[in-house]
Amino acid sequence: MNELADVISGAIAALSLVSALFFLRFWRSSRDKFFLWFAISFGVEGLNRMAMAVTRQANEDTPVHYVVRLVSYLVILYAIVEKNYFRRH
Repeated sequence: MNELADVISGAIAALSLVSALFFLRFWRSSRDKFFLWFAISFGVEGLNRMAMAVTRQANEDTPVHYVVRLVSYLVILYAIVEKNYFRRH
């Protein structure tokens, strides 16, 4: 069962980093900060998953992992608020 968890964790890390690269590409072509914030968020999540795999921490219930995810989600929330609110005023 531990091998399956490693494979899934690696897949999540890889796909998060690929998503970050896609958002970076969209940001580069449009220069819209919305895409940059999303790239940062997915990059942070991908690096967090990679760090979990390297340190062999199968337990995701530690506060550090929740803080990293909170930061990642707050970056997404900020991107949405900035896109919809700050540019209108």
